[in-house]
Amino acid sequence: MSTPSSPQTPQPAGGPPQTSIDSAAEKPSGTTSDASAQGGESTQVAEHGLQRPTSPVTATGLERTGMFGVSGSGDTSGFGGLVTAPNTPIPAERPYGGYFDEVADALAAAMAQRSIPPQAILQTTVAHQEITFYATRDHLIALLWALRDDPSLRFELASSISGVDYGPGVPRRLHVVYELTSMTYRRRVRLEVAVGVDDAHVPSAVAVYPTADWHEREIWDMFGIMFSGHPGLTRILMPDDWVGHPQRKDYPLGGIPVEYKGAEIPAPDQRRSYS
Repeated sequence: MSTPSSPQTPQPAGGPPQTSIDSAAEKPSGTTSDASAQGGESTQVAEHGLQRPTSPVTATGLERTGMFGVSGSGDTSGFGGLVTAPNTPIPAERPYGGYFDEVADALAAAMAQRSIPPQAILQTTVAHQEITFYATRDHLIALLWALRDDPSLRFELASSISGVDYGPGVPRRLHVVYELTSMTYRRRVRLEVAVGVDDAHVPSAVAVYPTADWHEREIWDMFGIMFSGHPGLTRILMPDDWVGHPQRKDYPLGGIPVEYKGAEIPAPDQRRSYS
């Protein structure tokens, strides 16, 4: 996803204050006055938390050989010799570049104003012309409210919410990635949360971004991540009685019976090797 190359957009000035259209029941505590104008020790503490992570993000990959983890004969995919290096997000150092520093400062001020602790952001990474804030699950919804409603941020659109599984052996292997777009300032940021398979629960973002309804249903269907508070978390691609979550890395590949003379498609690691 490329980063828009538009010039910096000035902050809104003059006129009546911008307010959220949500009902009082959905509105979080705090105010949405211009957080960039806030000063004081609390803002500095939040900025310190965004620049210097207090808790490192766990590794998101392991070195893998072969396409399906197969060794020896049996892998007929053609990827038997593939070696994939492990990946771990690296903390970024100031200055981040482009509008990223401005967004980070505005988010730090909004967090201080809404009493969100700096530990809510575990790490900030800049890679591939994108900025990613790795967040804790407990403060996810508060951060989304701040990113959406603060006048200095205004990320009104959740353009994509995706699930990722980094496979067995990776701590907190299941990730949820929020791609947020500011139509006001023509900017984009990423928010990412990681959970383990034994505690695959993330609070639902439907109250903040209603379009999250469909994204979260697909993530539940494919990856088995439960979204607490979702209005109707049911499968969206697979049948309601389907067992398992097909995009998990430990889900069986093949072996599904087909209606052709009783034939069955074997998994890649069970096929004959012709070499």
